Amino acid sequence: MDLTGKKIAIFVDQMYQEMEVWYPLFRFQEAGATVVTVGAKAGETYGSKLGYPVKCELSYDDAKAAEFDGVVVPGGYAPDHIRRHPKANQFVQHMDAAGKLVASICHGPWVLCSAGGMLKGRRATSFFAIKDDLVNAGADWVDAEVVVDRNLVTSRKPEDLPAFCRAAIQVLAGATA
Repeated sequence: MDLTGKKIAIFVDQMYQEMEVWYPLFRFQEAGATVVTVGAKAGETYGSKLGYPVKCELSYDDAKAAEFDGVVVPGGYAPDHIRRHPKANQFVQHMDAAGKLVASICHGPWVLCSAGGMLKGRRATSFFAIKDDLVNAGADWVDAEVVVDRNLVTSRKPEDLPAFCRAAIQVLAGATA
């Protein structure tokens, strides 16, 4: 599907899971989208769990949800750092309230738990170790490769990335996932 004209934010921070940043980044670029890495400090380079660097292009302070069509929150240990930034949580909450793509994989849904109650009454999945966090945030947790609830796309682990990206692209393109 063609995503030309779409703009996607991918959140980054230290200890991110490599594949959960780079696979969606390249997949969305391949489909024609503009992808921007967003984090605490523009210009900062964050190392992955294995040390692979990603440069933050835009800060949470400067990122405006109105200028984006979707956000991806990857896993690893980065979500525990990302959710400490109120502007990151607000960005995700605003994207969800506007009905725009919110896609999160593995431990990424930790950020969704902190995004203003957006999981209440929603179906979602995650890495099994944070199931209780999602349930306590009001989600109906499902053990599935990918779960789509309107504009919300969630997956469990790196092995789910093909289904995760297909579903996210379908949501961005306005197709039924």
